Amino acid sequence: MNKLTTTLVVLLFLAACGQEQQDPALTSELTSPTDVTLHWRPEAGSSGQVVEYANAADGEYVILEFSPPAKNSYRHPDLIPETQFYYRVRPYTGPASATVDVALPPGEDVPEIEGPDWTAARKDGKGTHPVSSSEAAARNLKAEVKHANGILFTWDDHASDEDGYLIEVKPAGAADYRVAVQLDPDVTSYGVITLPDEKTATYRVRPFRFGTASNLTHQKTGKV
Repeated sequence: MNKLTTTLVVLLFLAACGQEQQDPALTSELTSPTDVTLHWRPEAGSSGQVVEYANAADGEYVILEFSPPAKNSYRHPDLIPETQFYYRVRPYTGPASATVDVALPPGEDVPEIEGPDWTAARKDGKGTHPVSSSEAAARNLKAEVKHANGILFTWDDHASDEDGYLIEVKPAGAADYRVAVQLDPDVTSYGVITLPDEKTATYRVRPFRFGTASNLTHQKTGKV
């Protein structure tokens, strides 16, 4: 291989690398006049991705989903016609606690709360470990069945710099965990009113921090 050929090969390789670096992490497509589908590259080592949207690039972003680590797409259906939608994804990380299994008794009633509100978040955490450390994982997770559709969760906070806490649930037969509740930092107690498929389920909690947001992607819905 002569010098000119070697130079051309190197230039082509560098150009390909540059193109790979410039490819957006998040893309979107209008799959019907009022449906948007997102695709992204999951960040290696993350606990999952947060999918968010706003109606202006610099607007207030709303969380659509906490996606599990391997998921790489999301469908946003039945949107307002002729409206601007901006999207981004953010990775989040944080160590999960040990799990607890809960089997609720039969019944669909949710009784009115008498006395102190056991469902209210309690914020008295004083953790000292960064979320990047496994030592930040919550400990001593307990689940107290309050009624046929209510569970009081309590745990010890060991994280010092979390953006918040997540209560995650895996209903019996489910393939993966999903986020049931997003909470503020330093929370150590919260009461969950369960969904119908959560009569028998496994739970865990996770302090988390958001990572850097992806590129924005934009779609305008059509007429119906």
